[in-house]
Amino acid sequence: MINVNLNVRRAVAEDHQQIANLGSYESNTHRHLDWRSPLDWIGAPNYWVLEEDERIVAALACPEDPPQVAWIRLFGHYPHLSGTEAWSALWRSACNEILFANKKTQIAAIIVKQWFQNILLSSGFELKQNIVLLHLAHENIRPFTTPPQIHIRPMQPADMSAVEEIDLQAFGHFWHNSLDSLSRARMQAVNATVAEDASGVVGYQISTGNPLGAHLARLGVRPEAQGQGVGTALVGDLIQRLGGYRLGRLSVNTQADNAASLALYKKLGFVQTGEHYPVLIYQAGIQ
Repeated sequence: MINVNLNVRRAVAEDHQQIANLGSYESNTHRHLDWRSPLDWIGAPNYWVLEEDERIVAALACPEDPPQVAWIRLFGHYPHLSGTEAWSALWRSACNEILFANKKTQIAAIIVKQWFQNILLSSGFELKQNIVLLHLAHENIRPFTTPPQIHIRPMQPADMSAVEEIDLQAFGHFWHNSLDSLSRARMQAVNATVAEDASGVVGYQISTGNPLGAHLARLGVRPEAQGQGVGTALVGDLIQRLGGYRLGRLSVNTQADNAASLALYKKLGFVQTGEHYPVLIYQAGIQ
């Protein structure tokens, strides 16, 4: 039965507290791993709320960052609504508006909860690839020597333009982090460094802390510098900065079909945990 009291509209600043309240229903909430919280995106394009009798009961946020890639950064609803009911109401507005503005835009999500995957698949989303998680236990840490032509130092604000350029070259448009995202990442990192040679900055890494140790959130190397030990040097330096053999565990994730990345992490002693996270996309012409 269709609830005629449901109304979809764009989120505004005054919705902050009501959207925050949705987060208390964790089992009904999907969040994208981001350098901004879902609340920080309020006011950005592609952010909608679902009202029932003038009370917000669901929200959907998928702002484009980078352009033409609209990651679903939040979908949440109160438990008296089914996920399908809340999603259907919000998705009609989201899909129509995003693709009307630009049919080349891809709407994407990294799945961590099965119920959300089921909803997206029923809405025409398709599997793009899987993300796999790896970890490096302290007993598998190996010493690596930094090549003499490479110097590794802490990342500075003045490096961010070069870091963004490397990020785009290394990851491509779909996985690219914008300058704003990378700047936020640096400020939130437990450790962030760049590798440079005579030509300038050729690689970088950004890592976050967690109760088990640390997570290598981003590792990028200029294509022309790949295969020269830059990535290995950045990770080796990171391990030493985090305490070397006293480090509890270092985790990292990468695409399951990224053979070069998997080979690098295997050489460094990382092993796959068996966890994987599907990446689903929706765009005009594939649904």
